[in-house]
Amino acid sequence: MTDLRRNRPMVVTKLKQFVKLVRESHENPMTGVPRDLDLAGEGEIGVTFIGHSSFLLQIGGRNVLVDPVFAKRLVVLRRQRVPGLKLEGMPAIDMILITHAHMDHLNLPTLRRVVRRTKKLRGVAPVVVVPRGVEDLVDKIGFSAVHAMEWWEQKVVLGLQVTMTPCKHWGARMFRDTHRGFGGYCVSDGVQSIYHSGDTAYFDGFKEVGRQLKPDVALLPIGAYFPDTYRSVHTSPEEAVRGFVETGAEWMIPMHFGTFRLGREPMDEPVQRLEAEALRLGISEKIRVLEEGETMRIEGRSMFAELARVELEGMRP
Repeated sequence: MTDLRRNRPMVVTKLKQFVKLVRESHENPMTGVPRDLDLAGEGEIGVTFIGHSSFLLQIGGRNVLVDPVFAKRLVVLRRQRVPGLKLEGMPAIDMILITHAHMDHLNLPTLRRVVRRTKKLRGVAPVVVVPRGVEDLVDKIGFSAVHAMEWWEQKVVLGLQVTMTPCKHWGARMFRDTHRGFGGYCVSDGVQSIYHSGDTAYFDGFKEVGRQLKPDVALLPIGAYFPDTYRSVHTSPEEAVRGFVETGAEWMIPMHFGTFRLGREPMDEPVQRLEAEALRLGISEKIRVLEEGETMRIEGRSMFAELARVELEGMRP
């Protein structure tokens, strides 16, 4: 009872903050218009920003969804921007990657819709990759296979190398189920790779991801950083840029902003601060802020060029 009384002011404060976020999320109509999918060409990879932390990756001839959320509401919290793609206009999905069990990343209605649509288009459901301890949330949806992974574990799934990466966050769905894992992913077709960090605060793991995996594209979160206590599990825009530089990736695409009111910063502030920091460091050309539904297409390196790069690295002392 003593602990409950001691914690009551914090609980009340958090509840008031949440009620305010919910009320604000309903004040204005959702904005944005879905786009038609821009298909990557032969030899290209495509990264399509759907909204929040949701992406469609076209890589290695596969269609990979990461943290797909097409729902208009997360229970009572309403999204501010519509998804950039219509689920009904998407191709069959080969694989879904879920970074953690939070409702803005693991949306059960969306997953069911993706499974139904892919089975209708192709007759076979997609596979899903989840952190260890999240299997029970997805094992009855109808996926053709469920793969559970831990930090730094690697698996070849449908011809793609998938590595689960560490992050600084948490994974419980309902507060007490703290056994659930969480993380990010690096997906490679053997020539190019895309790193999706999942939700994370800044940590030394960005350097290790760069050292071990050398991603070409880094998808990094920039929102829900205020008040400052939120930065224990989320990066500020400046910290995200620092993490990007430490990964050594060629491109950064920001995420986790503009869709849901999760922090107290103004909705348009994360991108403004991101662009200001990139300008300060002289790397603005490496940052691609995508609109919902916009696709970044990247021409693949030739296999001969990649073999030459690997051979050159092997000759270095």
